Amino acid sequence: MSSNPVTSFRNSSKKIQDTFAEWDSRDTVNAVRDALAEFHTVTMIEADHNAFEKLKDTKPDIVFNVAEGFFGVSREAQIPAMLDMLNIPYTGSDPSTLAICLDKARTKEILSFHHIPTPKFLVIDQVGDLKEFALQFPIIVKPNAEGSSKGIFTSSFVKNFADLEIEVERVLNEYDQSALLEEFLPGREFTVAMLGNGRETEVLPIVEINYSEFPEDFIPIYSYEAKWILDTKENPLDVFSCPAKLSLELERKIKNVCLATYKVLRCKDWSRIDIRLDASGEPNIIEINPLPGILPDPKDNSCYPKAARTAGMDYTTLLNKVLFTAAKRYNLV
Repeated sequence: MSSNPVTSFRNSSKKIQDTFAEWDSRDTVNAVRDALAEFHTVTMIEADHNAFEKLKDTKPDIVFNVAEGFFGVSREAQIPAMLDMLNIPYTGSDPSTLAICLDKARTKEILSFHHIPTPKFLVIDQVGDLKEFALQFPIIVKPNAEGSSKGIFTSSFVKNFADLEIEVERVLNEYDQSALLEEFLPGREFTVAMLGNGRETEVLPIVEINYSEFPEDFIPIYSYEAKWILDTKENPLDVFSCPAKLSLELERKIKNVCLATYKVLRCKDWSRIDIRLDASGEPNIIEINPLPGILPDPKDNSCYPKAARTAGMDYTTLLNKVLFTAAKRYNLV
């Protein structure tokens, strides 16, 4: 079997500090290649405008997809859509799920329809829409269709209407997209790595982010500053616990809500789901990441590999298990 990791690097006219946050580094791309090459023949294909013809000519047996795409809310769905057109198997979720999960508001609408807890929210397309505001402060303001904490800064945590207007205007102007407003949940925060399909879906050891260990001047959210500036390989934040210390009842609730979310959104092969407890201690879905971050160095606080290591899987084992899971779904093994 040949496997084919796909990644992408985008240009942007926006000169904002988090422009490159979603993109995989060359180190990560090469680590994915090396892990798969332990057992398979690997061909690298860049997820750019030439990808369709390269994929058509190469005809890989299966693609290991890590492509973030180019532009628009559907950008993570672009390479999988090409692969579907070419009838080439690939790892991870299909275009529909990838597009929905990047659109945070649409995701929350689906979860709400299925009675899966998620914070109360409002979508703002222009500052004038704030006349419909009826949420309770504090509020988290974020771009509706970004990942890797893009657009989420210390200033995103707002406690009054004046600051809310400023943050909404910032998101609208800098990210050219809707602003998502969410009621802030005061409870513990977790991230949950999912692996598999159907009844074979595994919930890997749960990771907790312990905000009590944050510096005093940092708000209790994993913002861009926390993820990419404060938390570095050279000076990692010691705020992650895996496995999280949970009561059996809370662990059961978190696993159940994650499995329900994974099923409802039709995720495939793997995903990472962010959870926060509300004031009553009930798990709420914050975000679903069907293309989870997979930084290879254990010194990096990359939560999916961290959960996998706790489960006894090194980086090579993890990525090849994802590949095998997808191949099995396509009846290739």
